[in-house]
Amino acid sequence: MTTFAPNPATTEDGVSADGITVVREPGKPALVRVPRHATMAEAAAWLTARRADIQAELHRSGAVMLRGLPVTDAAAFAEARDALIATRAGYKEKATPRTDFGEGVFSSTDLPAIQPIRLHNENSYTLDFPGVLLFGCVTAPETGGATTVGDMRRALALLPDELVARFAEAGWLLVRNYSDLAGMPWRKAFSSEDPAGAEEYCDEHAIGYEWLDEDTLRTRQLRSAIITHPVTGERAWFNHFAFWNARGLDEDVREVLTETFGADGLPFDTRLGDGTALTDAEVDTIIDAYQAVTVRETWQDGDLMLVDNILCAHGREAYTGARKILVAMGEPVPLADCAPTVAPSATPYGM
Repeated sequence: MTTFAPNPATTEDGVSADGITVVREPGKPALVRVPRHATMAEAAAWLTARRADIQAELHRSGAVMLRGLPVTDAAAFAEARDALIATRAGYKEKATPRTDFGEGVFSSTDLPAIQPIRLHNENSYTLDFPGVLLFGCVTAPETGGATTVGDMRRALALLPDELVARFAEAGWLLVRNYSDLAGMPWRKAFSSEDPAGAEEYCDEHAIGYEWLDEDTLRTRQLRSAIITHPVTGERAWFNHFAFWNARGLDEDVREVLTETFGADGLPFDTRLGDGTALTDAEVDTIIDAYQAVTVRETWQDGDLMLVDNILCAHGREAYTGARKILVAMGEPVPLADCAPTVAPSATPYGM
């Protein structure tokens, strides 16, 4: 049984005798202090023995940081992953550059350090997605660089009822333009050098597509904006609507992209599922909800953070100095198991 405590420890190592002790502080994710272990094998055995307790806390809090582990490289991180995650999940319809370290371990992102990343749920636009993400800190940054998280149950509760009702009825529409000049090239996104391979993937995954030229692919996909967690039964805001809406871009960046590629040629853009564009004020309301639920903790070398990908969104602060944060994805969840309010579609409302 999980042990909850208002202070960091019930023993010298911060771990109760019969479970885990969870530290809760305002503005921070739940924290579990792990007893000191000489080797990663010993630490992995401790994690395995308490996996049920940790998972129970994950379902309660949405994200759990584990501190005090000897995670020093990708191999040690993979050992921890195997102790905590039963089934690995793939990264589909790629949208960000990552370094592949093998065995299902990647860099969290290779985007520039100066660029913050807004909260989002991993692969919210795919027909199945990772149920759990595991982040690990091999090298902590000098400043900033926290992996921010936010409870999407709370975000949903903060949104106006009228706006929630519109999304529940219509879903959200994602438009992507894959090219070599902006965004992700289609060959990398779909892991295929053959246009027929990309088309086959789209046909099988409810994605509408059109070729603008041999190197430029435009896709459209309708997805549910609100889903239900298959284990906890709780509804959560689960989408990339604000993350990829043109309103969320820095004004200068938006102007340059629009002037270069046209208003319909942005790498990403979003609308309501019926094709309606939200007002700037409505998009800002969604962005404000994300900001209101954001919590963060400064990385320390060896830290792990488990994130329930339905209950909790994640992001990244800008940072300085070296930073090496690894990620692994697991426990894949079919969208169909999450009571979507809108059925996925490749040709939403004739868009």
